[in-house]
Amino acid sequence: MRAPGLHTTARLGTGAGGPVTEDSAVPKGPAMSTTWDDLVTTALLGTDRRPVSPGALLDEAALRTVQRRAALLPAAPRPLPEAAPEDVRPPLPEAARRRLALLLAERAAGPGGSGRRGGPDLTELLPQWLAAANDHGYRAPADLLPGLLDAARARSDLRPGALALGGPGALWLARLNPQWRYALRDAPASSAAPAATDTGEGVEQVWQEGLFAERVALLTSLRRRDPAAARELLATTWDRERAEDRLMFLDSLRDGLSPADEPFLEGALTDRGRTVRAAAAELLSALPASALAGRMAERARACVALDRTGGRPTVVVEAPHECDAGMRRDGVVAKPPAGRGERSWWLGQLVEAAPLGIWCERLGVAGAAEAVALPVADGWRPDLHAAWCRAAVRQEDAEWSRALLGPAASPPEPTGASWLDPAKLLSALPPAERAGWVAEFIAAHGLSEAFRLLGVCAVPWAKPLGRAVVDALDTAREAGGYPWSFSGVMGMAERCLDPDQADLLEALTVLPAGPGDDGAGHGAAGYWAEAYQRLIGTLRLRATMRRELADGSGPNAKGGRRQRERGPQTA
Repeated sequence: MRAPGLHTTARLGTGAGGPVTEDSAVPKGPAMSTTWDDLVTTALLGTDRRPVSPGALLDEAALRTVQRRAALLPAAPRPLPEAAPEDVRPPLPEAARRRLALLLAERAAGPGGSGRRGGPDLTELLPQWLAAANDHGYRAPADLLPGLLDAARARSDLRPGALALGGPGALWLARLNPQWRYALRDAPASSAAPAATDTGEGVEQVWQEGLFAERVALLTSLRRRDPAAARELLATTWDRERAEDRLMFLDSLRDGLSPADEPFLEGALTDRGRTVRAAAAELLSALPASALAGRMAERARACVALDRTGGRPTVVVEAPHECDAGMRRDGVVAKPPAGRGERSWWLGQLVEAAPLGIWCERLGVAGAAEAVALPVADGWRPDLHAAWCRAAVRQEDAEWSRALLGPAASPPEPTGASWLDPAKLLSALPPAERAGWVAEFIAAHGLSEAFRLLGVCAVPWAKPLGRAVVDALDTAREAGGYPWSFSGVMGMAERCLDPDQADLLEALTVLPAGPGDDGAGHGAAGYWAEAYQRLIGTLRLRATMRRELADGSGPNAKGGRRQRERGPQTA
């Protein structure tokens, strides 16, 4: 008799007590040796010398053979996990479900799945598909959740959309697979915390005993529901946390930041971790009425004044001569980066942290535009305006952002100036104004400096912005350029142009006769026609995807359209 997977015969013989049979052999189970070597030895010696039931020997050999082939060690059985929580959202329409499976398969195939000169790059359409599906209020199919979690693990930009679509089922899976633990940290607040944390005891248990990712998810979720409770929970273990964990936990306070957080953040200014102190100071400076903002305002006023003695009022600057202990406690970094002077470095940090509201009174002007227009003496203008730019972004001040940007057709400074970052300033403007400013900028200056500006505009692009991009591309074509010189903008146009504009682009695929062509459609004109054909194909595919999602009865269909008009995340 040959045992499965063993290359010898287990001989049945007669033992000292008589014939060995299944009934007279040693008991099955724990009394029998269970290692592979023991099984081989028993088979070699025979069951007459190592009494054992032949049936038990064969059963054990079969089990160990399967384990060896699977490269697994035997493990104690574990209880099955609790059932996944129910997701009451409606399922995807069947056509949209097939589309998601195709998008995930294309991502898993890796590079080469679709070339730039071929069809649409499906992997780049996945983020906007997720955003559109979430706008409709659908849930992800259970069988596609693993692929969705893998995709979001590989691309952090997919995580918000993927986890929102995955819902409670995605989080249930993430708790079972360490590779998906990121989901417990990055999940939307509505589903980030485990169900057990709905009670006070559950919150305390997860906070005291949970993994770091679970604790971050819990704190983030609680902060969005009850900011004060989240802050109080953090305070209970603050002194025992590691510096890197304190920094991450502190970052969760950005959501719902209010004057009620000031005492806790003031205490963090004396933290033993330098990065923690800096983060606390940044948060406090975003509260214009905080004590830190007041101290920074006092220091900044002492450095910047208006000189009226000359023919024209001029801003004069006297940068700090030292970085004292009080400045360091309030988050001012004493040592500047390489190539930066100490005094200008300290000045920038003071002005950046001071409330922008102090400057109109300090400089005797009516508004931000007049303050920005004032001349600045002794070459301090780049440093002062750079600090104002950072303050406008941090404080989300549209008036100051608008003044520092200036007219789109003639920016006050070249966009290459180290202190001016139009993309960041644009983020403080309303979406419609943002798109209009970028459209005017492209019409006046072309596409060479517009790539980052386009990245902060709401998707799909407003029609004036879309027309400005297409007109600039057509101008480049007529000038004899090649489309690969604008590959970044072309790729962005595929994802961000309104799909309804596809038919309007048909005329751009016509091949005009010209000196750069050889009659077979090659040359610059041929490449442009091919690029536009690809663009049109992608826009029509996006329109198809939109119809597939609209074919269902998602509860948020109308709300989704309104969201697309507001925000930059949905195509």
